[in-house]
Amino acid sequence: MQILPAINATLNGTSGVLLLIAYVFIRRRNIRMHKRFMLAACTTSLIFLACYVLNHILRHGVVTRFTATGWVRPLYFTILISHTILAITIVPMAILSVRNGLKMRVAQHRRIAKWTFPLWMYVSVTGVLVYFFLYQWYPPA
Repeated sequence: MQILPAINATLNGTSGVLLLIAYVFIRRRNIRMHKRFMLAACTTSLIFLACYVLNHILRHGVVTRFTATGWVRPLYFTILISHTILAITIVPMAILSVRNGLKMRVAQHRRIAKWTFPLWMYVSVTGVLVYFFLYQWYPPA
């Protein structure tokens, strides 16, 4: 099931692109399109989560080992650890942001979204990077 990591990376990247587009729309004060793209980003992220869990269930919890050596090893683990911590952290933040946005609680939405957006973007980009490190640049032997 080597296809699932590629699907996960694609979903992560797509979520990041949708977030950026939503950001552009809100900067232009187009709330309707901002909402659509944010909901699309959320949907993409939820599909990612389902595929991620499915990948681990099908592989019976097998962890792909990063076997590269040298300077790239600490770089990879720095990215992986920060990605993992922020991926867990972003879930409640995204839920609060979306909930406040949908209820048009603008002040509360802005207060949390100003933190949620950059962290979510970081998680999306580093998720794709982790995929490239593990499966493209330094694939398991």
